[in-house]
Amino acid sequence: MDTLSDLFVSLKQAQARLAMENAAAKNKALAAAAAAIDRDRAAILAANARDVEKARSGGMKESLIDRLLLNNQRIDGIIEGIETVIRQEDPIGKLRAGWTLPNGLLVEQISVPLGVAAIIYESRPNVTADCAALAYKAGCSILLRGSSSALESNKALVAAIKSGLETGGGIAGAVELAVSGSRDEVDVILQARGWIDVVLPRGGKDLIQRVVHNARIPVIETGEGNCHIYVEPSADIGNAVEIIANAKLQKPGACNAVETLLVHRDALAALMPPLAVRLADKAELRCDAESKAAVGAAADCGITLKDAIDEDWATEFLDFILAVKTVDSCGEAIAHINRYGTKHSEAILTHDLQSAEQFRAGVDAACVYVNASTRFTDGGEFGFGAELGISTQKFHARGPMGLEALTTIKYLISGSGQVRG
Repeated sequence: MDTLSDLFVSLKQAQARLAMENAAAKNKALAAAAAAIDRDRAAILAANARDVEKARSGGMKESLIDRLLLNNQRIDGIIEGIETVIRQEDPIGKLRAGWTLPNGLLVEQISVPLGVAAIIYESRPNVTADCAALAYKAGCSILLRGSSSALESNKALVAAIKSGLETGGGIAGAVELAVSGSRDEVDVILQARGWIDVVLPRGGKDLIQRVVHNARIPVIETGEGNCHIYVEPSADIGNAVEIIANAKLQKPGACNAVETLLVHRDALAALMPPLAVRLADKAELRCDAESKAAVGAAADCGITLKDAIDEDWATEFLDFILAVKTVDSCGEAIAHINRYGTKHSEAILTHDLQSAEQFRAGVDAACVYVNASTRFTDGGEFGFGAELGISTQKFHARGPMGLEALTTIKYLISGSGQVRG
């Protein structure tokens, strides 16, 4: 078994070769990798079943089991994501800008690969294939360090990807998996200055903070998702109920699921009873006093109602739990979001154009929605085919990260004998 030090060397060597590959060669190799995943899906599903069984026996909650689970439909989605990456324009060698200086020097700014990337992530074996495909197309080699809960799934996926890359004439060594499962691996990766050019943490708050605080290499921070939906009196209440239900129920373990609902005081009476009925036996509401009272007789529908505590406003539940708070204005909603949010995805439901613009301008987040579910914050939904993660920082990359996030710039300067006086 290769040590991490061995992998660092081979990844750097593979990246130097991959950087010279043209778009056609990279696409051919990725197409073969997608075909290999399809070919090996039985082995991948069997490996995933072992991971799921182990996770359930260890007491993992079902919303997180769902993040771990693979099935034929999800494997089809993985393959489709790779195919979308193949269809995208190759960002490498793209001329971003060019100009001629008064002394005659031609300056050109072009896109080049960022280098060797590492991603440290939890559960979600689809991330393995997504990140491998994006990195390869962007000319980067990548070290994948998934969680121990998904280790068997990741081994099977990476084996298929590497086999496919080789079959397609590509560079199999550009994709590697850290396989020991030891927490010490993370520390070694974070100290790999000179070998790893960028690391991306993708998971819960503890993982992200561990990477940010301990890394000696550049980090693209992907944040936890304490996401909000704010409902105004002008909103279409029927649509609002369905948007909230989608954002909470469709995949509660996702970072773009809604965690806190902010309701304008004048919308409480119209919204809370039908929302309680819609979420009955599906989710728990943790309400402040006013929103709880507004549920009224609908409380008999079977909805679980609890009193919210201050801690709830700052919690990413990743579960079938929705905190509900009453506010007096759009400004108060914005202030609450900017205090407790994680700069991920926030939404307003309204037919008031002035409020919509105020919300868009005032909320500090990577993605701000008007009259739509927060669940669309996703590389696939944004047309990227796959994503490295969702960046909540404010430089280089923000929001769902596709191919461009794994590129940097190089300046090419052409002269005719100029010297500086």
